[in-house]
Amino acid sequence: MPTPALITANELAALLKQDNGNILLVDCSYVLADPAAGARIYSEGHIPGAVHADLGTLLSQPSNGANGRHPLPDPQAFAQGMEKLGVSDNSRVIAYDAEDSMFAARLWWLLHWIGHDSVQVLNGGLRAWVEAGGECSTAAPQPERGSLTVRPQSRPTVGYADVLANVESRERLVIDARAADRFRGENETLDPVGGHIPGALNRPFKENLDAQGRFKTAEVLREEFQALLGNKPAQQIIHQCGSGVSACHNLLAMEVAGLTGSTLYAGSWSEWCHQPDAPVARD
Repeated sequence: MPTPALITANELAALLKQDNGNILLVDCSYVLADPAAGARIYSEGHIPGAVHADLGTLLSQPSNGANGRHPLPDPQAFAQGMEKLGVSDNSRVIAYDAEDSMFAARLWWLLHWIGHDSVQVLNGGLRAWVEAGGECSTAAPQPERGSLTVRPQSRPTVGYADVLANVESRERLVIDARAADRFRGENETLDPVGGHIPGALNRPFKENLDAQGRFKTAEVLREEFQALLGNKPAQQIIHQCGSGVSACHNLLAMEVAGLTGSTLYAGSWSEWCHQPDAPVARD
């Protein structure tokens, strides 16, 4: 039976009480505008026993200036980094962050990408844990090294050339997870060029959440995404954002909705806008 994509704070608390040693909590807290802040947030308080996975050093590889701000890590290097955090083939990974699950969703997608499917995102993140009465700790555990196998990649990706060709063919539908103003080319503070990929539609990732910061129900998400996708099946959808992070939030939301098989353009806008032949739309 497939592992559900989400787990509630109450479910997690019950799970930890009966833990048989294979549960690994991973705090993915990070701040895009302040890369050092994630480790600081973690040190100030996290779910007891959680380790920290940093977007800039573990969940991405270094950028060369033209391949996006958060390029996908090398699969083997990523697996080795997760091993250092204690992840093994039999681990059930619970990912969360201190904000809106954007960074936790990136870890969720990456683990599926290397073939480790026993991974869930804590619905509502650290806030939900605290609101449910969960305690926090400042102690950093020292996990034993795990053993994690890299299996055939089960989550499809596309590169710049594929997305450029699709601008002409429109065979697939591109969904942009950035905020509406950045999609329109306004208030761009992270990338040197504002705008979006021609033909893309906008689904700001925060629309996947309710007022409490938890994912909307599967039924609501399915209705909203199907209204956006029209007659395009999930397998013909390419997700992108600024740097391939919040796009994973839309991928997770579609998984919750039962709409599986979509593709990630990992370089996203931060790669696209550095290409000399890339067309740009602003509307």
